[in-house]
Amino acid sequence: MYDALLIVSFGGPEGPDDVLPFLENVLRGKNVPRARMLQVAEHYQHFGGVSPINEQNRQLIAAIEKELQTYGPDLPIYWGNRNWHPLLPETLRKMADDGVRRAIAFFTSAFSSYSGCRQYRENIAVAQEQVGAQAPQIDKLRFFFNHPGFVEPVAERVQAALDQIPADRRDAAALVYTAHSIPLSMAENCQYETQLRESCRLVTEALGRSEWELVYQSRSGPPQQPWLEPDIGDYLREIRSGGATDAVVTPIGFISDHLEVIWDLDTEAQQIAEEIGLNMIRGGTVGTHPRFITMIRELLEERLQQAEERPALGRLGPCHDVCPQDCCLYTPGRP
Repeated sequence: MYDALLIVSFGGPEGPDDVLPFLENVLRGKNVPRARMLQVAEHYQHFGGVSPINEQNRQLIAAIEKELQTYGPDLPIYWGNRNWHPLLPETLRKMADDGVRRAIAFFTSAFSSYSGCRQYRENIAVAQEQVGAQAPQIDKLRFFFNHPGFVEPVAERVQAALDQIPADRRDAAALVYTAHSIPLSMAENCQYETQLRESCRLVTEALGRSEWELVYQSRSGPPQQPWLEPDIGDYLREIRSGGATDAVVTPIGFISDHLEVIWDLDTEAQQIAEEIGLNMIRGGTVGTHPRFITMIRELLEERLQQAEERPALGRLGPCHDVCPQDCCLYTPGRP
């Protein structure tokens, strides 16, 4: 049914000279002020102009390769990015040269949205046009926001963070989950917020707790454009003024600790927490957690076997395999 697995991701600069061209790719066609782009560029320069995301994807691919070599199916793995090398057109051309005719894609996003799903599908379609008639057909694996293989590793990461808080204060610690903010006009046409809230609820219940909050980070649009709120910094100030002394902040909307996580949370949010006297512990992302890697294999086997059993926790059920035509519609730059 498939003769390759394609890992589809965002991409990131791997040196100082890459930063501005990379950001220009990211922001092309979007209503983002140049001053904001230069501000973000400065964030990358604090880390030598290198985003961790590409190396994290290499580690993810290595872990998946080992999983497939051990348990099957025996499929070659390719990797293509939206915004930086290896870019999707380069990857699809290599796949075509290698004789790949049909591949299944894993998107490095757990949640449905224009930028997390539809835009990647559009990127693949453009790459296929550039490669021509020999370009492989690409299907995608379903989103996994409520799959046990995602929920369980996140819960383990949150518990590890909670364990760093003194036992007599642990039960009172605030559980705060973050995700990348998106414009309200994007959120209106997708299940992004609904799926995020379901993941937060499932993880919290797995920990035997009931109180949690979903907040947002990494806003990049102009001030006059409404985006999902509250912002992580504002929320930390709010709970501290309400008497909170400890908070576990977990970036549930991201699968690896790439630059937006280590800058927006480990740098900016942590500075705010120190200024206001809040003990903030950052929960980890799933990364290459063994259960998460096994989940990717299970999703692949599910499609290969056309299995009727499709694991999904909670109320929403398993996500669709094939996106409806109007799924996650959005016009970039819309106010």
